[in-house]
Amino acid sequence: MLKYVAKRIATSLFTLWVIITITFIIMHSIPGDPLTRDKKLPEAIQQNIEAQYHLNEPLWKQYGYYFQGLAHGEFGPSLKYEGVTVNQIISQGFPVSAQLGLSALVLMLLIGIPAGVISALRQNQWQDHTAMFMATLGVAIPNFVLATLLIYIFGVKLELLPTSRWVSWQSVIMPAVALAFYPTAYIARLTRSSMLEVIGQDYIRTAWAKGLSQRTVLYKHALRNALVPIVTYLGPLIAGVLTGSFVIEKIFAIPGLGQQFVLSISNRDYTTILGVTIFYAAFLIFMNLVVDLLYGVIDPRIRLGK
Repeated sequence: MLKYVAKRIATSLFTLWVIITITFIIMHSIPGDPLTRDKKLPEAIQQNIEAQYHLNEPLWKQYGYYFQGLAHGEFGPSLKYEGVTVNQIISQGFPVSAQLGLSALVLMLLIGIPAGVISALRQNQWQDHTAMFMATLGVAIPNFVLATLLIYIFGVKLELLPTSRWVSWQSVIMPAVALAFYPTAYIARLTRSSMLEVIGQDYIRTAWAKGLSQRTVLYKHALRNALVPIVTYLGPLIAGVLTGSFVIEKIFAIPGLGQQFVLSISNRDYTTILGVTIFYAAFLIFMNLVVDLLYGVIDPRIRLGK
């Protein structure tokens, strides 16, 4: 197990290095820079600013300076906001995005998995048809359309919830529902298909033949093995929702990491783009590693070979 974990960590670090390098090259290949403004600065001031941020250095030297900062856990200063570092931007935006993401994740799991299980156990009955109809709506309706409808109904017409900003716990409800709608539908469909496949296996029929209780057969044997594809889907999903949704945070004016990333692109803020990209990539790689380790815990048939 330790050898496998060490190998996976080494592979993950190499993958992260490739992502950093490609993003760095692409960002510096785009025409223009963060210092490009409508009103041109005096030449001397322009040169001083470029020297301060090493923008006048060759690309390979800038790459070296950046990795030197990464070795100390520093993503560097923001090139757009004076006196603000990328670490500060991430530390301010990530807790907000994580709070929204965790709220959405709770909705996904509490609704998606039970809906899929009930749908599988009541196949071709009204419970199954209702759950799959809702799941189809969830897959078909984009989250920005749902977000707009929620704002219009509950924010404008009924005036029950705030339509924007991050001011109270009520501010979490509509964006969390909009963010969770599609993943919940997908998890429900995935759980249903996985449960139908598992409950048709020979070992489930053997468990029934042994006289085991319905609770033991369904939840200890069937559901546990049916969770493998769901866990696979949840790995990158958790990394995505916890680090911020660009669309949802923009619609509801949430000061999360997703909105900061969008602003950094429009501002051509190289260091912020790189910092947020690295943060998300590291989170995603970590979650994939966790998923791989969970396979053996969830399904005892899965073993790590040589």
